[in-house]
Amino acid sequence: MYRIGIDVGGTNTDAIILDQNHHLIHSVKSPTSLDIKTGIETALRNLLKEVNIDKSKITHAMLGTTQCTNAIVERKKLAKVGVIRLGYPATASVLPYTAWPKDMVENLSGNYCLVHGGYEYDGQLLSELDEGEIKAHLEEWQEKVESIAIVGVFSSIKNDQELRVRDLIHEVYGEEFPVSCSSQIGSVGLIERENATILNAALCKVIKTTTEGFVHALEEEGITNVEVYLCQNDGTLMSVEYAKHFPILTIACGPTNSIRGASYLAQIKNTMVLDVGGTTSDIGVLQDGFPRESSVAVEVGDIRTNFRMPDIISVGLGGGSIVRVDNGTITVGPDSVGYKIGEEALVFGGNTLTTTDIAVRLGLADVGDKSLVEHIDEEFAKDVQLKISSLIEQAIDKMKTSSEDVQLVLVGGGSIIIPDSIQGVSNIIQAENGDVANAIGASIAQISGQYEQIYIYSREPREESLKDAQAKAVKQAVLAGAAANTIELVEVEETPLAYHPENATRLRVKVVGRME
Repeated sequence: MYRIGIDVGGTNTDAIILDQNHHLIHSVKSPTSLDIKTGIETALRNLLKEVNIDKSKITHAMLGTTQCTNAIVERKKLAKVGVIRLGYPATASVLPYTAWPKDMVENLSGNYCLVHGGYEYDGQLLSELDEGEIKAHLEEWQEKVESIAIVGVFSSIKNDQELRVRDLIHEVYGEEFPVSCSSQIGSVGLIERENATILNAALCKVIKTTTEGFVHALEEEGITNVEVYLCQNDGTLMSVEYAKHFPILTIACGPTNSIRGASYLAQIKNTMVLDVGGTTSDIGVLQDGFPRESSVAVEVGDIRTNFRMPDIISVGLGGGSIVRVDNGTITVGPDSVGYKIGEEALVFGGNTLTTTDIAVRLGLADVGDKSLVEHIDEEFAKDVQLKISSLIEQAIDKMKTSSEDVQLVLVGGGSIIIPDSIQGVSNIIQAENGDVANAIGASIAQISGQYEQIYIYSREPREESLKDAQAKAVKQAVLAGAAANTIELVEVEETPLAYHPENATRLRVKVVGRME
């Protein structure tokens, strides 16, 4: 039995094949194409060309992709979204799309309505749902929207109104019409949760194209009897069907794949990981084998959201970063030659000075033709190396939770540019096959389920609340493709809400299981 892992980065698309014992059979790197799909097909073709295996024994294929992130950042291929907020008139002072970039609102159509509904912070009814009011807006939006986001006030306590509105939409527009409910996506905080839900709704077309393209690429290579999964941003997997409902969870899956892959390759569950690509370097922290989650609101494409995201710092430094001297000052990045490094870097016969050229000049790497960089002054190269060290040291310092030196696992195809010693780092571990850690992380990942809700312990005892939250998290994991008998509890987070008089607690539960 074999499994394939593919990770699409800004510079390269990596593809690997593992056997049933998770041993690496073969790996390839191909330049990421502008349309991404072609890059995936090329990587897959090159991978299978080099190995002699029975394709019918490939049982699982996993894809980590930047498609959804790119769509938001570039404002491309997004669906026209209608926003239904249940909370009139209580929330009328801050309307949907407040503080959004103008071009993004125009891309998504800007259609929204405030209707009656919602709950108070203690679960008491704010106002009754008016189904006639909602149906009137749906009639008005016919042919104007391609997806709808439903956001209820304090739906993180009770979400029955959101689910009823979802049913109404399916009655009017059909069962296949994409609908996103905020209670299933974001955390407490109306505006950030609403923003995350709108973005999720906007990505329905992108994720459909991506998943269908991946399945088609597999079929083209004769791989048909295979379970297909997409990577999500907590370092776990989800089924294609689940990804279609929650495409926003694929954002930031690239760095988390690398962190999980680094953990597996180095056989370490608690450490800091530096993943150096062609364009950026991502730094994250492993806690019990999973990426540490961010505790603050995260901006995605200049839009403030609060859905679960890994705690990652990205630095504009990679193997293709352009080195310049401006008025005697050395700058490294943040711009990069990206996937064109093989033709633009000096060591490959190009005309652009990159960090890879500096690494080759200093003898840190053996790629390309080193005679093409012999003219670079050694002292200058060392000064550039100091600049690279400074960028990494600052980022590592931001990720630390104490002043002590940390252990660092170094992975990624661009890791050749990193010096042997870094201030604040006790030792650097360079894992074998670390250049494809992202694809390995994608292929060895488990499937997770997560559930978050506000519980009032004075009404529902803590033990019962925990059981309820865990049961709902297990249900999410099964929907995402996990085998029910393999699911185990890995994380419980309780946050007391000081403003609530009845011992209310925000309870978040995470479970993981193996693929079916």
